[in-house]
Amino acid sequence: MSSNANPITDFAHKTANWSLVLSILLILAGFFTLMIPFVGGIGVAIFVGWALIVSGVTHFILAFKTHTTGSLLWELLLGAIYLFTGVYLLMHPLAGLTTLTLLLAIYLFTEAVFEVVLYFQVRPRDGSGWLLFDGLITFLLALMIWRSWPSSSVWAIGTLVGVSILFSGISRLMLSLAAKRVLKAF
Repeated sequence: MSSNANPITDFAHKTANWSLVLSILLILAGFFTLMIPFVGGIGVAIFVGWALIVSGVTHFILAFKTHTTGSLLWELLLGAIYLFTGVYLLMHPLAGLTTLTLLLAIYLFTEAVFEVVLYFQVRPRDGSGWLLFDGLITFLLALMIWRSWPSSSVWAIGTLVGVSILFSGISRLMLSLAAKRVLKAF
């Protein structure tokens, strides 16, 4: 670092260093999630459970902020459903993971249909074949998950989350290294 460093460049150097450390931690977390996808999937089920509980509490709070009986009842009903589902996921994460895996297969199938429809809408354009390719691959993934369900619950969500975490870590690592190269000039 040069002798005329200022608080901004000092902060940038510290931030880049922390970014490198966090990137490596993301890469390790992604790697371990890929090695044990079932644990990653259970983690996702627990996370979704807590998110649903927070949503349920939020709906209960909103229920008492509404001024009509219909809105009050609707918010209370939604809050109860969110809260019940969240608590159920926390108490039965394996059953929750199984359900989330089936929902993932349905989501991927729906996405595949939309990608293929989009392909037919933009077919004359250059590169439109990639939409068809994406749709077919997504359909195959949905089919793989659905055909082996519920046993696909052991690997599907954890593997996808692991890949996502791994590539997030790699991309952040590359950005952090690029930032460090730029900061060397300061």
